Amino acid sequence: MSDIFREVDEDIRQEKYRRLWDRFGPWVMVLAVFIVVGTGGYRGWLYWQETQAQASGEKFQLAVTAAEGGKFDEADALLSELAQAGGGYPALARLRDAALEGERGEKEVALAAFDAISADSSLDKSFRDVAALRAALLAADTGDYDAVADRAEPLTGDTNPFRASAREILAIAAWKAGDIGLSRTWITAIEEDTETPTDVSRRIALLNDVIVAAEGTPAATDDAAVEGGN
Repeated sequence: MSDIFREVDEDIRQEKYRRLWDRFGPWVMVLAVFIVVGTGGYRGWLYWQETQAQASGEKFQLAVTAAEGGKFDEADALLSELAQAGGGYPALARLRDAALEGERGEKEVALAAFDAISADSSLDKSFRDVAALRAALLAADTGDYDAVADRAEPLTGDTNPFRASAREILAIAAWKAGDIGLSRTWITAIEEDTETPTDVSRRIALLNDVIVAAEGTPAATDDAAVEGGN
């Protein structure tokens, strides 16, 4: 008797499975096809992205090489093409294009280009900060301390990765403007930051030596004058 019940139970179970398959089987097949096609499409998209990124990287390197060789028109053309690329290459192209203007001697044009990049909220903050830093560096040559400070001071926070370079530019700009006290303030901020890069520390030490030597010169001259008078 138990065998008969088992057979009946098995028949009922199989009938339920058959009805379920009749009802949902086509949808299961469609879902399976979508999974296969979607996986293949996603992998294809990743491959396309990788290929495009590689091509953009090679084009960017060609533009840099052309610029270094003085072929500015060729570099401009390549950078213009990169402006339509994906990823971060359009921003890199804009930064390099602004730098090209500076290399041509068009410092005001370069300054305006870097300012435009730093103010573009659609770009990643790291790109904007680099542009602001480059603008501050140009302003140190073409403007007064306030022009440098407007661009560099927002980068001097304790967590900003560009703070050492920004503080260095500000120290130099203050020194050039004749504000030795302010220059020393930025020098101290650099010296007290344990994460200041070695090259920045070395350059700022040289600036400090120049300031100390300049401050010592008048005293030495006065002493000599006194001795000469005696």
